[in-house]
Amino acid sequence: MESKTSTTKKALKGTVLSNKMDKTAVVAVTRFVKHPKYKKYFKITKKFKAHDADNSANVGDTVSIIETRPISKDKHFAIVK
Repeated sequence: MESKTSTTKKALKGTVLSNKMDKTAVVAVTRFVKHPKYKKYFKITKKFKAHDADNSANVGDTVSIIETRPISKDKHFAIVK
């Protein structure tokens, strides 16, 4: 008996910060979080390295990235246009 687990992959939107690497872009994803005690919202920005197969992303572009299998040591997202 096989048990299939349905995995949902993370899909995030962010801005391209750097495209100087070959087939890789650094994407900054910003989200608003509510502080548990003080109830104030603040911004958290996290950077992800994403696979860009045809080097089409430019700095400042808004892109959506999706989680994939590990491509390198710290690259486990791919750019979806």
